[in-house]
Amino acid sequence: MEETVAPSGGAAIEVRGLWKIFGPRAERVLRGPDARLAPAALRERTGCVAAVRDVGFSVRPGEVFVVMGLSGSGKSTLVRCLTRLVEPTAGEISIAGQDVRAASSAQLRDLRRHRVSMVFQHFGLLPHRGVLDNVAYGLEVQGVPRARRHRRAGEILSLVGLDGFADARPDQLSGGMQQRVGLARALACDPEVLLFDEPFSALDPLIRRDMQAEVIRLHREVGKTMVFITHDLSEALKLGERVAIMRAGAIVQLGTAEELVGAPVDDYVAEFVRDVPRGEVLSLRWICRRPREGERLDGPALPAGTVIRDAVPTAMRSAQPIIVVEDGRPIGVIDRLDILAAMTGVPAREPRAEKNHA
Repeated sequence: MEETVAPSGGAAIEVRGLWKIFGPRAERVLRGPDARLAPAALRERTGCVAAVRDVGFSVRPGEVFVVMGLSGSGKSTLVRCLTRLVEPTAGEISIAGQDVRAASSAQLRDLRRHRVSMVFQHFGLLPHRGVLDNVAYGLEVQGVPRARRHRRAGEILSLVGLDGFADARPDQLSGGMQQRVGLARALACDPEVLLFDEPFSALDPLIRRDMQAEVIRLHREVGKTMVFITHDLSEALKLGERVAIMRAGAIVQLGTAEELVGAPVDDYVAEFVRDVPRGEVLSLRWICRRPREGERLDGPALPAGTVIRDAVPTAMRSAQPIIVVEDGRPIGVIDRLDILAAMTGVPAREPRAEKNHA
């Protein structure tokens, strides 16, 4: 049977107008004015909960895209809708050009087995099987011969740092090691897309940090498209090339870490990012300005993408403003006071690059 394909414009994942309403007569609620009610009012009037509200976004091939929000914001429901583990009420979902909502049962099984893998908070390992067989399980479901799937599973175990544990049982491993097994199982099928639903939230802080570093390392090595769900802002900013912040089922802001910290769209996002060290997130591109009249321009130069914190030593060594350079040309300057103002929370200026682009 032929796949139903939707144009995706080169995106690995494309989502448009996605809704998930739980409760009686969800379709009727969606078609009427009640769908736009606040969550409490909608529940009181209709008995329904709009877990995902008119969500749209694109994920580029090879991108780490993070969706974050507090408990009940709809982020886990959203990621489950992508492969129809939860059936959406309305909207469009395309993964690598395949129209997921139009997919037949057979096409959906193929999508889940071959093209998309998911890593959950609860590892879901098979307790009666050794680590190697747990990693090879997805390949077994695909019908891959035993010798070939074990060879592939062994390669992936090495990739995630679990050499020597092939014969161990899950209950003999620490939480972090078990999560590595879950990650290896997802990678073994060589999927195009990896979906992570709060995979590290049950881990101790130090192990969690190690696993975050592991995801970053693996992304550098295998380059998979990743959608990562978390309620932890520091985790989101550490992992995500772009981050979508959800509230009450809707995305309230989507952008890079720099955009979220430097220009929150409302008080809700501003409160989220309030304690983020600005000097560790914002770049010189964000805070540079035009030279003032009479200001000398013979100081040192730094790339526009330099994080503010990393510019401090240069600023301390020079009494002259730093020239900020992008694509071989100066786009502005900064001095010690600019750096101090940015690091102590003075509202950021609009980035010069965006102004020039506009």
